[in-house]
Amino acid sequence: MLKVGLTGSIAVGKSFVLRVLSDLGCHVLDADKTAREVVAQGTAGLKAVVDAFGKDILRADGVLDRARLGAIVFADEDKRLRLNSILHPFIIAEQDNQLRALEQKDPEGIAVVDAALMIESGSYRRFNKVIVVHCQPEIQVERLMLRDGLSRADAEKRIAAQMSQEEKKKYADFLIDTSARFDAASEQTKEVFANLKRLNG
Repeated sequence: MLKVGLTGSIAVGKSFVLRVLSDLGCHVLDADKTAREVVAQGTAGLKAVVDAFGKDILRADGVLDRARLGAIVFADEDKRLRLNSILHPFIIAEQDNQLRALEQKDPEGIAVVDAALMIESGSYRRFNKVIVVHCQPEIQVERLMLRDGLSRADAEKRIAAQMSQEEKKKYADFLIDTSARFDAASEQTKEVFANLKRLNG
């Protein structure tokens, strides 16, 4: 099975590219979804996060208050790095379980894992190829403001907290630019998929 990492900064269109790859027949794993699963109620992941950040990050029903935790970690670089260091081992272990199960079912398939922080965490090294999705910085800011209801200042702060798009591009085997219309990004994704199929042939 060909294992492909899909990454890019916040609000650059990774989810769109992942959907296109899924429609083309790739097995897709969304790290955001996995990240939510590993901190579900009763998990070791949630216990580790509560041990580090206190019970105030839980809602009354014992479920993680993601907005409250987000406000804490995006305001403090050390806390954000601490949270990532807690969660990444849980996320990677769960992804590896999912990849093993997929490989047993479809050894000739292509599996794509979408994770915003795979370069920062070093987990990109687990993949045969890496796709980096990117767009023009101003478009990124506008998309993030629209998506999360943020002010420009808050959107720019969240973007600045991550590795820059230019730095991420250096790790790419394939680049997909979503700055223009999404049908253009779709065509680029189809070209990348054709290349992956050849590599996997």
